[in-house]
Amino acid sequence: MNEVRCWVNGEPGARVNVAERALQYGDGLFETIRVRYARPEHLGRHLQRLSAGCERLKFPPVDWALVRQELEELAGRQEDAVLKYILGRGEGGRGYQAGSELKVTRIACIHRLPHWPSNPDQNGVRTRICTTPLAIQPLLAGLKHLNRLEQVMARSEWDDQDVAEGFMLDPDRQLIEGTMSNVFIVAGGELLTPELSQCGVAGVMRSVILDLANTLGFKARIQPLTLDDLKAGQEVFICNSLAGIWPVVHVAGIGEFGIGRITRQMQMAAQAGANEDSGNWYKT
Repeated sequence: MNEVRCWVNGEPGARVNVAERALQYGDGLFETIRVRYARPEHLGRHLQRLSAGCERLKFPPVDWALVRQELEELAGRQEDAVLKYILGRGEGGRGYQAGSELKVTRIACIHRLPHWPSNPDQNGVRTRICTTPLAIQPLLAGLKHLNRLEQVMARSEWDDQDVAEGFMLDPDRQLIEGTMSNVFIVAGGELLTPELSQCGVAGVMRSVILDLANTLGFKARIQPLTLDDLKAGQEVFICNSLAGIWPVVHVAGIGEFGIGRITRQMQMAAQAGANEDSGNWYKT
């Protein structure tokens, strides 16, 4: 696959009406889905998060059976790829108030899978702490909405190709997430991940890991975390739906970390369960 291919409302094309509220106001949600062997991984979890976001943002009704069918059909056309799926509120007039007769816009794009040199899943990655803070907004916390300017600004802070990710904090210096990932700390045999009720994205792979930890008999806790907690960890790893799990071997200004037994166990379990929820989930 040599170029990006897009569909709008189920039809091939890359044109969206300029009145679309996703364009005018960032009024929309998106999912980034890994396609492997022509199957969309963790599709049920992606749809559940998308549905929860539509409910919280009070979107017009969505035909979830149609959305699932569309995603499965598009994924079935390639072996390995990235499927980005956007739901915009629809085409509306000027002004923040949304009309009552809007119809959700569906945008799907197929991209080539990123190339990650140096085998980060096996060798680990180097990271840093970003200075761009994440704003507190509990009404949007957890959602993967279209407003990603904080992440854009944070990612612009470094050009060093040896640094794979930057950790983002809230205004109170609580550790929240990476620019493109969620973070886990292994401390005392437990898995710790930041609490996301005030800001941050509740990632699909994060939810997979929390469930797997319970299955494997590890205690997993969601709680407020600081850079001191990060420094005290025996293992650190980051995760997202495309990359899976990457061990962290270095955090600038914090220290070095080994690639430990628990990280490796979580990697193997996550790979084995990539299609664990590919059944017919949709909300009626």
